[in-house]
Amino acid sequence: MKRRKFIGKNNAVSGVIEALLLVALVSIILATIQLVYIPRIMEEKELDHMNEVEKQFSYLKSTIDIQSMTKEKVLISSPITLGSKELPYFVTMGAAGQIDLCDQNDVGECKIKIIPAPTFNPIHTEFDNGINLTSIKYEAHNSYIADYKYILEGGGIIAKKTSEEMMVKPSIIVEDTSDTKITIYYSLPFFSSSPGRKVDSSGYGNPDKTVFIRTNYSTYYTSSNNNINSIQISTNYPDAWNQSLIKNNSGLLWEYYQNGDINVVRDDSQSPPLIEITPGNKNIDLELTVVKIGVQVGPGIVRN
Repeated sequence: MKRRKFIGKNNAVSGVIEALLLVALVSIILATIQLVYIPRIMEEKELDHMNEVEKQFSYLKSTIDIQSMTKEKVLISSPITLGSKELPYFVTMGAAGQIDLCDQNDVGECKIKIIPAPTFNPIHTEFDNGINLTSIKYEAHNSYIADYKYILEGGGIIAKKTSEEMMVKPSIIVEDTSDTKITIYYSLPFFSSSPGRKVDSSGYGNPDKTVFIRTNYSTYYTSSNNNINSIQISTNYPDAWNQSLIKNNSGLLWEYYQNGDINVVRDDSQSPPLIEITPGNKNIDLELTVVKIGVQVGPGIVRN
């Protein structure tokens, strides 16, 4: 009988090892992408969304300015994208957001108070104790960058990130009308809404939802006030307001504040903080127009 000898081969074992090494290599590459590059991509994605919302808020302000100027009862819808989606095929989280209208019933003590109190034409008693500082607010709940807020208040756009700034200043014009007097012209939007039409939010199930803020002109009130003693702005965003008024070389009142023609004092001991404008070397006249704008965030119709 012949004896047969079997010799083992390593080809199959080496193939399995190569496959395991390839799997390990792919896993390392995917892990590196997930841990290093995906967060950067998501940061850029959320920053792009914030830039988009910034442009949309600028469009909303321009729409309200046009409605205030033309005083035509035309309904206009302005889009706001609430959030951004997660990235497919990777472990990521989307961003969500919320739109909230703070009308005269929600602002608390945030208001603009003029002393002596102005008399409006037509006569209107709602503003006897000051004009409520109504606002439209967008709040982002981001996953990879800091949360953002954009607030349309007093006719200006406030951006709040780690700090706050007045991105677009209110509709205020200041003129030297004589050697002893300056005149401030201010067109102030005043937002009102029906109950249940003031909030729209997006959860993570539908983060890229776009809502439409519907606005329409309602009515307006004017007042001419000579020799103003004080203009008091009570706001939750004193940094932004103070910056818009007296920031070096760019504030609306900087030239007159620097020359001592008017005084601007900030008082953080008040709740909410108070910014007060008073006469300095010159008297202050105020030409004020309060424009009522109907606003609706939820679906349905806008009522005057």
